[in-house]
Amino acid sequence: MKKIAIIGAGITGVTTCYALMNRGFDVTVFDRHRYPAMATSFANGGQLSASNAEVWTQTSTVIKGLKWMLRKDAPLLVNPRPDWHKMSWMAEFIGNIPNYEDNTIETARLAVAAREHLQKWASREQIDFDFEQRGILHIYSSKKEYEHATKVNELLSKGGLERKAVSEGEMKEIEPSLAGDFYGGYFTPSDSTGDIHKYTRGLADACVRMGATFCCDTQVEGLHHTGNTVQIKSKSVVPGAAGELNEEEFDGVVVCAGIGSRKIAAELGDRVNIYPVKGYSITVPLDDSVSQEAAPWVSILDDEAKIVTSRLGVDRFRIAGTAEFNGVNRDIRDDRIRPLVQWCRRYFPEVDTEHVVSWAGLRPMMPNMMPRIGSGKRTGVFYNTGHGHLGWTLSPITAEMIAEIIGQAMPAEKGVQTGLKKAS
Repeated sequence: MKKIAIIGAGITGVTTCYALMNRGFDVTVFDRHRYPAMATSFANGGQLSASNAEVWTQTSTVIKGLKWMLRKDAPLLVNPRPDWHKMSWMAEFIGNIPNYEDNTIETARLAVAAREHLQKWASREQIDFDFEQRGILHIYSSKKEYEHATKVNELLSKGGLERKAVSEGEMKEIEPSLAGDFYGGYFTPSDSTGDIHKYTRGLADACVRMGATFCCDTQVEGLHHTGNTVQIKSKSVVPGAAGELNEEEFDGVVVCAGIGSRKIAAELGDRVNIYPVKGYSITVPLDDSVSQEAAPWVSILDDEAKIVTSRLGVDRFRIAGTAEFNGVNRDIRDDRIRPLVQWCRRYFPEVDTEHVVSWAGLRPMMPNMMPRIGSGKRTGVFYNTGHGHLGWTLSPITAEMIAEIIGQAMPAEKGVQTGLKKAS
């Protein structure tokens, strides 16, 4: 049986593990945190949103980034301090502007294809993750933003997604708790929401039941490619532990390490130009009946403010968004959290925001806004990383894609590779 190591136990690492286990591989997952899904997969916006497939590689994004550079509460904030990685990444980002339409269409296609796997896996493994399939409502306050959304809709349609234009009156019928004045909106009934942390932990538990090994609280210290195998050196990061180096040999390795993928790829002779783009979220406890009635069940996406919402069961409301280019910085800034609270008060004024829980995570973004899926230069090296703002939405299909690539490159032993049929 072929031994595969996965570096990273976030949503992409865990879905990759599950897809490989279903194909008969022996899988070990390494992660520096105590549990799976403790970094960027901990408290994101909760949307499974094919309707958010538009990539950001547009001239308008560059203009907004320059205009908002000194505005601390801007939806898109770029730290003006010079940094070679940031500047080179942005140069590549600008170079991908001509690919905007093609990449948006392809992202939508992948997002639509991912839905079947995600829901099937959750049903098979009986994962309770506060799943709600009530659709996603995009809201627009200006004619300019609405007209841009209409152009985007043509691209999403080419990717296989159906969403419909709705008037302000129809928007209020779809989500009666929504306050404010709007020019119009777009509604995608097939989109959904849920708790990414619960889903990832549930799927990780399923992988363990299937025989996978999770080495959490473990830091990967080095990788050595022997020509035919990959040797991984790791050590425990448990407080008080001796921290002796362990070395284990694998037939292959899949890098699913989020923003850490760039450094690991360099060790393996590959260039994976991921940049950390920080996003923030607040989880609003709905502790009283008034707040529970006033919070929406239909997911909202405000394109202009770059803010999304998800209802996580009866008593939690998640609001997330913004994009911050500020390097590897996990600080939770009040001037970035405050706009999320103010947004809630504007559109859902009866929701109590006294006890919000703040969080920040670093999205791993490639300059073309497309995930890096495929083989490295060396035998047995693979990548499934760089999903940006659509990590959960895309992860089931990219996991299937990389597992298929690995299966072709190093087939599981004869008589073992039966999981794919069970999973279909």
